Amino acid sequence: MRFTSLVIELIRARPRLVVWIVVLLQAAMWLFVALVFYRSPPGNLATLLAFGREYQVGTGLGPPLAFWLADIAYRAAGSHMIGVYVLAELCEIATFIALYHLARAVVGTQQAVLAVLLTMTVLAFSSPALDFGPMVLARPLWALLLLHSWQLIGQRRGNAWFAWSIAAGLLLLTTPAAIGLLLLLVIFAVATEGGRRTLRALDPIYALVVVAVLALPYAIWLMRAETLTMPALPQVEDLKARAINTTWLFGGLVLGAAAIPVLTFLNTSWFAGKTEDAPIIYRPPVEPLARNFVYFFALAPGLAAVLISGLFGLDRVAGGAGVVLVMSGLAVIVAAGDLIAMRRARVLRTVWAAAVAAPAAGVVLAVLLMPWTGTGEISTSMPARAISDFFDDSFARRTNQRLRAVAGETQLASLIALHSGRPHLLIDAEPQRTPWFTPARFSETGGVVVWRASDTAGTPPPEIAKRFPGIVPEVPRAFEWLVNGRQPLLRIGWAIVRPKGS
Repeated sequence: MRFTSLVIELIRARPRLVVWIVVLLQAAMWLFVALVFYRSPPGNLATLLAFGREYQVGTGLGPPLAFWLADIAYRAAGSHMIGVYVLAELCEIATFIALYHLARAVVGTQQAVLAVLLTMTVLAFSSPALDFGPMVLARPLWALLLLHSWQLIGQRRGNAWFAWSIAAGLLLLTTPAAIGLLLLLVIFAVATEGGRRTLRALDPIYALVVVAVLALPYAIWLMRAETLTMPALPQVEDLKARAINTTWLFGGLVLGAAAIPVLTFLNTSWFAGKTEDAPIIYRPPVEPLARNFVYFFALAPGLAAVLISGLFGLDRVAGGAGVVLVMSGLAVIVAAGDLIAMRRARVLRTVWAAAVAAPAAGVVLAVLLMPWTGTGEISTSMPARAISDFFDDSFARRTNQRLRAVAGETQLASLIALHSGRPHLLIDAEPQRTPWFTPARFSETGGVVVWRASDTAGTPPPEIAKRFPGIVPEVPRAFEWLVNGRQPLLRIGWAIVRPKGS
């Protein structure tokens, strides 16, 4: 009697259900990690929220859409980070659902599930899950843009132009890399007969008008801010270092997609039993235009981003690895052929689940074990709520006014800016980055200046003492980490700048 795995049967009979189950389980896994093991936001998320609460049309960090959405989610959740974490996972879900619909149009419903499963292993290692920002928001917008582009070029669905223009406009409001991504779409459309046929209509003109209207406010800000300048090209003596940086960036992309060749190798006939009758996942033949579309957007964005980032000395891939690798899983499925034999399904399931869960497991192990080694600190283990409450209450008791601004070390100041009162953030080392609150205004309204305390007296670092002459340091405040282990307590030096007239 032949036995077929229940998962394989579900892929055959209910492919959409399988996609929703695995995507929602991954989102639930990361939300569980955040609720249990995160006491402060990961990465630069706290700073992003401090920028977002100002609702600027543009900042030095880039287009504004991700900052606005993060602040809206934070306020909607009652000034709790869970709102932003849910927003990040909604972006993750939207990315995979858009990819599933694109893959279904190219390789059919059954193999579309395999494309999503492979892509989940890639994004798990190559892009942040909870550190919401432009790179996270750009993933679903780019996936939607690819879906609508294929509907226009491959399926000749003229009614997709409006959705395409909305996705393109929002992508321009999300990441500076949007211009390059849109240029790649234009190149593919011009280079193929199907694309040229699509561009001959009047609809593209109307779509460009919609895109221009959406991006116009940010474009005006760019022109007024005089930031529309090309980065300086490297000098001849810098070319070797830039080439090494390019190699490292390319290696990072390859490493992020490492689970795909592992799963492919385990599914070869070398590991199949002699008597094994492997179930087959079938698809209709893929037309040449669809094959070219998938291969082009699986390779071109990554190669272009690596070359640009390496040339200009960027420390990460332009646009984000999660954006440029979003088509990698579908490209492997297209190359695999019309019939994909699922050999040793149990082993494949185990390896796939390990690849998807490994980043979350790594976060948990780091939080629990690293404090005992004393080799470093985990930023997400900082007690953000206790820190913000203490300094907000201290300022209110000393001045009988609410805290309006915070300055000093940006990481600590950003955590205090998360308080429900939402004081303004002043990056005093680079005040041009926070034009909404100048040092002069800080001296008028007063605020709190914070830094990492290096002694029991709380002596401020020389650069902070220079920027805030006359401040009187208070006794440093010690805070416990989520797991203290062998590392010392988090000691924060601080001083109050009193409001004028108080």
